[in-house]
Amino acid sequence: MNYDLEMEKQIKEIKEGEPLLLHACCAPCSSAVLERLGNYFEITILYYNPNITEQDEYKKRVLEVKRLIQEMKTKYPIHLIEGAYEPDKFYEIAKGLEQEPERGKRCYKCYKLRLEETARIAEENNFSYFTTTLTLSPYKNSDWLNEIGKELEKTYQTQYLYSDFKKKNGYKRSIELSKQYQLYRQNYCGCIYSQKKQIQE
Repeated sequence: MNYDLEMEKQIKEIKEGEPLLLHACCAPCSSAVLERLGNYFEITILYYNPNITEQDEYKKRVLEVKRLIQEMKTKYPIHLIEGAYEPDKFYEIAKGLEQEPERGKRCYKCYKLRLEETARIAEENNFSYFTTTLTLSPYKNSDWLNEIGKELEKTYQTQYLYSDFKKKNGYKRSIELSKQYQLYRQNYCGCIYSQKKQIQE
């Protein structure tokens, strides 16, 4: 499925200014997504990433998201929900999968952990849609992310917005915007396993 095309079809059907809950992993990825969706939705970013190993790193990333929101101008205001720092939840789902490669089963479970919390909060707060910035990264499996989102839509009664934000040079645009806003840009997803891999390389 062309998820980017599906998203554009969905956008054509919405009433502009609909509330969207956007799970965000970091400010650099958020930048290109906010630029792309900010003229269609009133966006609230949910920063919920229990996979991040160190609390200082978690705080550093969320502060950059806050700064980006203050500096970036979109048609509709951007809000933020700062999720709880819950690394124990990530370690629980990662048990037995510590040696899995990037984009393996551990990542699938991590996607689901973060997207399920997004869907739950979206339903609880009457958002029309929810989605994630994770599909912007060329290192993330967009098929899995969209499959998980559509499945959660059935349970949480909030519509999932298809996405593949790396399309239309989305990832390249995030790099350009990171330079423009001088955003802190990390070279690993946040979890201890990807961090170790980065050190080894």
